[in-house]
Amino acid sequence: MFHIRQFAAAVTALLLIAAALLFSVVNSRAQGQIGGCEDAAELAVLPSPLVPWKGAPLRVIFAAEKPLEGSLWPLRNTWNRETENLYSAWIEKLFDAPLDATLSWKALHEVLRDRSRNVLFNHLGLREDSMGMIVRPDCADLPYFLRAYFAFKMGLPFGYTKCTRGGGGEGPKCHGWWNIQNLEPPPAPEPPPEQQIASPAGVVEMFRPPVPQPAAPPTSRLAALKRLGLAAGFGEYLRSAVADGVHSGSGRTALNDDNTDYYPVPLNEATLRPGTVYVDPYGHVLVLARRVAQSEDAAGLFLAVDAQPDGTVARKRFWRGNFLFAQDPALGGPGFKRFRPIVRDKNGGLRRLTNAEIAKDPQYGDFSLDQARLSIEGFYDRMDDVMSPAPLDPLRAIKEAIAALEEQVKARVTSVENGRKFQTSGRGDAAMPDGPAIFETTGAWEDFATPARDLRLLIAIDVVRTFPDRVVRRPERYAMPKGKTVADVKAELESVLVSEVAARKFSYTRSDGSAWTLALKDVLDRATALEMAYNLNDCVELRWGATDQSAEASTCKRHAPAAQRGKMTEYRAWFRERRRPPRA
Repeated sequence: MFHIRQFAAAVTALLLIAAALLFSVVNSRAQGQIGGCEDAAELAVLPSPLVPWKGAPLRVIFAAEKPLEGSLWPLRNTWNRETENLYSAWIEKLFDAPLDATLSWKALHEVLRDRSRNVLFNHLGLREDSMGMIVRPDCADLPYFLRAYFAFKMGLPFGYTKCTRGGGGEGPKCHGWWNIQNLEPPPAPEPPPEQQIASPAGVVEMFRPPVPQPAAPPTSRLAALKRLGLAAGFGEYLRSAVADGVHSGSGRTALNDDNTDYYPVPLNEATLRPGTVYVDPYGHVLVLARRVAQSEDAAGLFLAVDAQPDGTVARKRFWRGNFLFAQDPALGGPGFKRFRPIVRDKNGGLRRLTNAEIAKDPQYGDFSLDQARLSIEGFYDRMDDVMSPAPLDPLRAIKEAIAALEEQVKARVTSVENGRKFQTSGRGDAAMPDGPAIFETTGAWEDFATPARDLRLLIAIDVVRTFPDRVVRRPERYAMPKGKTVADVKAELESVLVSEVAARKFSYTRSDGSAWTLALKDVLDRATALEMAYNLNDCVELRWGATDQSAEASTCKRHAPAAQRGKMTEYRAWFRERRRPPRA
């Protein structure tokens, strides 16, 4: 007598295995549908034993007459309003927490392994989130990693475009597009090293001509990833293809460019949903995670997550100190953008919708060039209106701005502490790049120096300091207390500012491991010193602006090399003027 339930369970398990291993057969002919009988006829499957039992090994043999190429993972869904809504819901749940909670992780995989947050944890039934996969994106990688992870779990198309970083007065431009049906070939092997031979005249360098290498076939990377298995192959794809293929220039493309991974959206409540990407003109990238509607006792709020070069992933609020905006063709197109939908053409290949197609597509219809027409002040005014349509209580609004600055300062505590740990590792001084490259490089400098973050902090300090003036400039945005003039409100705001920054405290770890406490007021007072505080080769006391001969600085035992301090002096104007230089 056959064990019907056991046999049915075995068949179910077999189908899961087949879906995982033979993903090229799935959806080879119909968009969004699993392959039909015609596909199955090309595939022979032999399970053994025929009726497996619990605890017994199950062996499965697959045979096909044709090579199984296909996609990197099975395509069983399409990008549309429904899947975009699911993507937004997944992002929101992944980074959900009370508003007053500080969310920070050492790496993205810590979030993805949390089954209470990740509703797609082990969604494929392959223990894919329990195999210790390391997922550590930087800020530009983060939106791609999140999009790719969701697409992998849901059977959706994914791809990325190769772009320049911009330079010479022009913003980034893109060229080749790679996707899970057409993977980017791995980089060509390095040429043989230079050889030197001795001669009576001294040392003559002899360069061996490079041996011609055959071009790697497009399927070679796909085949290599397939051999790793579905889950491990996906992890390697993120690490070796996506992470190496995208960078900050990928998001700063011109707003009207079709050959991009992102497209710009209008600034309104409907389009600024979780999963929407914000690209600032200098290359930092954040992903919206939640919108909090305005209430009677609180302003509206957007929360976003970003990743840092050291791998840290944290949640932040939208405000001028975190979301920089500027209009400069040399920097590219900044602002809020969404991933360009990838669809299947009539031949089964993948392609991206153009801006015109997105604009008229009933599933999307949200392409917009509105942000290109906004000045800096106009952008932030528009965002204020979107977050809080009703007038704000000015006293509550300034306290929220101060809280946002405090959040940014506490995030810097972690960054500086990571630099201190690098110093104590005994790896010596980190090399400092030249010119604008201090903001965008690789290695220890990128991981532990803080020029870009400190520039944003200095801008944030300015925002808080000038908040009373902003209320004077836009009094219609604020619910002025009855019987008080604008001048009265400004004076009250200035008083609140003084008391609040004095009361808010934080601590950092000094060079000797002891804790030192500062007030937010100290950070504002030290803004000038913070223009020269980003070098990881300086002691942490200097990085927090401690003055020479002070008790705070008494534990400082390390200074950046004189040549590096000289370069910092030369570059100081960028920080003093709160401007990031364009790329050379």
